[in-house]
Amino acid sequence: MIRLIVGLGNPGPEYQDTRHNAGFWWVEQAARRLGGSLVHDRAYHGLVARVNRPAGPVWLLEPMTYMNLSGKAVAPLARFFKIAPPEILVVHDELDLPPGQMKLKQGGGNGGHNGLKDIQAQLGSGDFWRLRLGIGHPGVKSEVAAYVLRKPPAAEREAIEKNINDSLPTLDALLAGEMAQAQLKIHARPPRPKPPRDPAKAPSPEPPTPATET
Repeated sequence: MIRLIVGLGNPGPEYQDTRHNAGFWWVEQAARRLGGSLVHDRAYHGLVARVNRPAGPVWLLEPMTYMNLSGKAVAPLARFFKIAPPEILVVHDELDLPPGQMKLKQGGGNGGHNGLKDIQAQLGSGDFWRLRLGIGHPGVKSEVAAYVLRKPPAAEREAIEKNINDSLPTLDALLAGEMAQAQLKIHARPPRPKPPRDPAKAPSPEPPTPATET
């Protein structure tokens, strides 16, 4: 089961609406859905909410350390409350998925994501769960740093927000540790609409059968 949900981003109003803060957007919605309030906690270098659940308390965390020091917030909280890496879900922006798509997986590398890299180093393990929120890729590696720190255009932001809203009903499954069930819902794709029929390719009607003389 998941006992700690971490949303990654950068603190400050100048970063609030940038692509790199998609993890913050998800955790803020999750806190509202669970009835929790994110408040600053100096001990854990971030905004923290505690939500009491039937199976025990769940923590939500937004590190206020800047992205490349995210582990400085995650590790102390996890150690104090004895939360193991497989009980942690980290929600972060993902370049390799288009806006409007997300994927849930456990473990793996960091894909060059500085937040994941620092959490992995501070926990001494990469065995935590990741919810990867698609933000798209600029197409050129040298432009990535500037791209993630820019605000997405309105259509992309709407696609990300819709994706977040659609995924929030999986919270109960995630917190219960029903990860396979959550994955099915998170990875589901709506059926593609059928292309419009081309009249030119429609089969021509059969000619009428001629009448026979009697």
